[in-house]
Amino acid sequence: MFASDPFTQQHASLLEGTYDLVDRIVINAYFGMGGSGGGFCYWWKQLYGTTDNLNNTTLLRMAGRFARRVRGWAKKHSVPVVYCQSGDRKSQIAQQYRPSDPSFTGVFAVLVNRVPTPIWTVLRLPRGGLHLKRPDRFPCVYHYSFHIMDAEWGHVTIKMSGHVPFSAQVMLNGHEYVACQARKAGIHFSKDGNCFTEVSDPVALARVADTLRSPTAIGRLRRVCERWIYRCVCFGLSFDEQKRSGFRYRYSVYQAEYSRNLLFHNGHQMEQVFNGVIDRTRSHLDIRQVKTIFGMHCRRIKRKGGPLHCESVLDIPAFNLTVFKLHFGLLTVKLYTKGECVLRAEAITHNTRGLRCGRVIDRFPDVIAKLSEMLDRFLAAFRGMDVTWISDTTLEELPQATTVGTTRVGGVDINKPRMRAAMEAAVALSPAPNGFTSSEHAQKVRDLLGPKAGQYTARRSAYDLKKLRGKRLVEKTPGQPRRYQPTDHGLRAMAALIVLRDKVLKPLLTYNGRCKPGSKTTATVGIDARYQAIQRQMQHLFRDLHIAA
Repeated sequence: MFASDPFTQQHASLLEGTYDLVDRIVINAYFGMGGSGGGFCYWWKQLYGTTDNLNNTTLLRMAGRFARRVRGWAKKHSVPVVYCQSGDRKSQIAQQYRPSDPSFTGVFAVLVNRVPTPIWTVLRLPRGGLHLKRPDRFPCVYHYSFHIMDAEWGHVTIKMSGHVPFSAQVMLNGHEYVACQARKAGIHFSKDGNCFTEVSDPVALARVADTLRSPTAIGRLRRVCERWIYRCVCFGLSFDEQKRSGFRYRYSVYQAEYSRNLLFHNGHQMEQVFNGVIDRTRSHLDIRQVKTIFGMHCRRIKRKGGPLHCESVLDIPAFNLTVFKLHFGLLTVKLYTKGECVLRAEAITHNTRGLRCGRVIDRFPDVIAKLSEMLDRFLAAFRGMDVTWISDTTLEELPQATTVGTTRVGGVDINKPRMRAAMEAAVALSPAPNGFTSSEHAQKVRDLLGPKAGQYTARRSAYDLKKLRGKRLVEKTPGQPRRYQPTDHGLRAMAALIVLRDKVLKPLLTYNGRCKPGSKTTATVGIDARYQAIQRQMQHLFRDLHIAA
């Protein structure tokens, strides 16, 4: 089963299958009544029957009691408690204590670190009243990360503040969930870290993964939170105190990652495809750096036969890991190799407010649908820049005037630096999940032109975009009249024009029909070597036609 995006369909012959998966999920758990001073006082009175003992000393004692109970329980049950420093990779530390018994369920490690947190400060008024406020500078208080093995979700982490009202985050991993469900369904697979490297039945695995995209995922998320979070908060409030005071958590989706995983038959072919795509598109996207982490082994040419095994390995990368990443505010899209034969495209929301579709847990399917649309757009734009073309009439029609609505606008002259920069900026902003505004376009043009941009404002950007709209190269984003996005045809045409002018025509015309002076060995492989070969052949053609100076 293959995804319907153009990039995946283009390479379908090289794939043995694909699967989409909701990867990392972070859920905020909060006690609604404890979010306001009045609500907190009312809850305290339900707990103790009075607010006379509500003061800073009592709150600090409750935090100390939470810490003592955690350490005492951990000592009794031989669970390690590890105090971490700033910068420690807590996920890697927790993996060292992960139980080897596949049937184990429960807490297997507690990691403690200090995090700036808004806590309540109690001020007693002269007439006997009290006032609760948040400090201007959030103090660093202890947070306890309970690492849990769950029968349905695998590795679950609950990070909880030791101070009332015990705000918490629940961190889940979609690959862990799918691995647990695949074992129950009898699907054999090989798992390397956070990646399925080999799957006996990709279609069945994709069906299991799709359960996290359906509305039933809301109940699954709520159940796993309810199953463990009240056991963790019992170190601060006993079950009787929770019931007596009406202490109940509410949940909202804070972060989410959605990935599309392409399983190649051949790791060497995957590497060639990915490296070629990067070479052809990074200049269009204005990418300054592509991060590569070098591993220890080379990818094999052909797969070895034999049965598949279920395993999870966390180690330094065995193969070169190259990451291609784009940021759009609170949203990120990236493409990178994972394991030996897996190419992963990923859409990430660092805060779900960036998606503008609601954050309560009941809106989880909407969040995932937004991320899926964002990923489809990224891959469509990616392929549009990778496979470019222009029709035989494009160059003649571009300079001609057109009309947008009832307004007559000028044509597109690619010989003018400002117009070329406007086209390059539109191509660079094409993967933006919600399109781009004229202000964002103007900023990108200023970045491309540098000091030559002058006073290139959003107003001038809107006029240039109107010219591109007249040529059907750019359109307004549906439902958002002040945002723009390139059309499929326009993206390919603009990318092709930029490549032809900047990589072929400009180098030849700049040096009077000769190749760029300097060593011929500066580019021996990849796209640049092919550009130099074209320039050398064109040099002979110019000489025969007596075009060269």
